[in-house]
Amino acid sequence: MPALPPLFPHRPNASFQALAPALLTLALTLSALPPAATGATLQTPPAAGAASAAIERLLLRQTTGLPGKVSVRIDASQLAALPPCAAPEPFLPSGSRLWGRLSVGLRCNTDQSWTRYVSTYIAVVGPYYVAARQINAGQAVTPADTQLREGDLTTLPGAIVADAAQLSGVVAASRIASGALLRRELLRAVTLVQRGQSVKVVAQGSGFVVSSEGKAMTDAPAGTLIQVKMQGGQLLSGIVRPDGMVQRSP
Repeated sequence: MPALPPLFPHRPNASFQALAPALLTLALTLSALPPAATGATLQTPPAAGAASAAIERLLLRQTTGLPGKVSVRIDASQLAALPPCAAPEPFLPSGSRLWGRLSVGLRCNTDQSWTRYVSTYIAVVGPYYVAARQINAGQAVTPADTQLREGDLTTLPGAIVADAAQLSGVVAASRIASGALLRRELLRAVTLVQRGQSVKVVAQGSGFVVSSEGKAMTDAPAGTLIQVKMQGGQLLSGIVRPDGMVQRSP
């Protein structure tokens, strides 16, 4: 008995027939592409990892002793663009300041030699002082007038006050607004001895102390060198002590 024809005969879709050659070509093209082009994760060049570690070791070693906590950030895009090298050697260009932004040199002395420069940022997080309230010119600075903060010191102006000892025995050289950074140029030491003032000059030796009177030749705060004119007209030099006496210099 002859087979009956299907009730609903299958007929290839005309649109699919038209697209079939293009789809086949696309599939063959994709199969020929390298893995990176099909979405595989790009690997970091070996030189980048070695260079990053070498730069960080160099900068942390060179910044030992800086105030605060030091951290290093390196431009990852420049690292990724480095040519291959088994052992890249970092170096600091002449005149480099190990503070804030700088360029670190890298040279490769193996394989094909090359030299590149990588942008780097050194952050130094540490304490600094600001005015807790307005301080008028000539006013003595007390602990109540200051507030301790912490931040990246490399972003702040130079000569900031980062040590409480720098606030001892000082007055404001000019008006300081509330919240302003305390900088050394905004402060001056309290004048302990004034010009023409009678002072006692003390000389010490092994088992003896000698003192005599004289007149100060200049104004001077504690801890500074001053000249004193003695009663016989002789000029002596000495350091002003916190008690107002002058310790004769050897």
